[in-house]
Amino acid sequence: MKLAVVIVSYRVKHYLEQCIISVERATEDIDREIVVVDNHSDDGTVEFLKERFADRITLVESNHNLGFSKANNIAIRQTDSDYVLLLNPDTFVAEDSLHKVLTFMDEHPKSGGCGVKMHNADGSVARESRRGIPTPWVALQKMLGRSGRYYMSHLPWDQPAQIEAMSGAFCMLRREALDKVGLLDEDFFMYGEDIDLSYRLLKGGYENWYLPASIVHYKGESTQKSSFRYVHVFYQAMLIFFRKHYSHASWFITLPIKAGIYLRAFLALLQMLYWNLRLSLGFVDKDTVQPDYMFIGSDAMLDECRQLVRRKGLNATFTKEPFILPCSKEATDGNSPVCIVYDTSTFSFSQIIALASKNSPARIGTYSSLTHTLITPTEIIR
Repeated sequence: MKLAVVIVSYRVKHYLEQCIISVERATEDIDREIVVVDNHSDDGTVEFLKERFADRITLVESNHNLGFSKANNIAIRQTDSDYVLLLNPDTFVAEDSLHKVLTFMDEHPKSGGCGVKMHNADGSVARESRRGIPTPWVALQKMLGRSGRYYMSHLPWDQPAQIEAMSGAFCMLRREALDKVGLLDEDFFMYGEDIDLSYRLLKGGYENWYLPASIVHYKGESTQKSSFRYVHVFYQAMLIFFRKHYSHASWFITLPIKAGIYLRAFLALLQMLYWNLRLSLGFVDKDTVQPDYMFIGSDAMLDECRQLVRRKGLNATFTKEPFILPCSKEATDGNSPVCIVYDTSTFSFSQIIALASKNSPARIGTYSSLTHTLITPTEIIR
């Protein structure tokens, strides 16, 4: 088999559904399998997947949350393919992206892993598409606000380039390389495992690459970033990586780095507590500002969405023709962000990404007449 696509899911069934559909479109002529590991979701994800994808995916059910690394490893071990793609459920891929990556890696046998051009939920390019290894010096620079080296910002976005670290949101891996350097380190519950694996691939004599093939990453829909657990897991991952690879360094180097990690974690916790306090006191209401929806698609899709808009009381406009917004549109709307909703039955995912990148910073929404679901960066509407 050529490719195994591994998706670890936790409470994001509608994002996951769209992700699977996009993978299916992108792999129509590729010998592949899709393995979904559900980390004990309590939103009916397992039943949802069995109903919609019973004979199209391999489903692994966990009776507790295994974490990202362990769940991925379970799926990797039960597959036998030339390549393994680790893919987040809150993503969708352009139809040509997987072909581009597989062709490139076939032509570059020293490539151990490959990442792609990830777009944020507003169409902008995600800086974490390419990263450097957080050596003590690079980590210190990043903590001081000088992150150019960490995000490898000297590299062009439209050309292949060797990088140091890939993102776990989309990480294409050569099976031979995994057999040599090992799977994901299960000491990392979530976060940091992608950088650790990238580093081990480099130490194992392989190359890591960035390719300008596109995906959209809604970024963190399966993570509650306002929780204490998120702060703990995120900064604990930094410490695990540092202790694993740089514990031999002089205390003169390690002490400032460790102090910086603890300080950043403390400040993040204070910021989280401040935000949650304001929210509980009613000073901040994330749900009061509804976006201005702009629907683009077929007559059938627009008719369905008009009914949805009336039922939900949304502010919306409708058109059949794709368009490019003036750059100032979002700014002139003040507190009303713009969400452009694309018909996935009319437009390919490649076309949606291309249009969304031109319409940034408008948010990306999708509507499928097949699933009757409106997906936005912040909510699911049915």
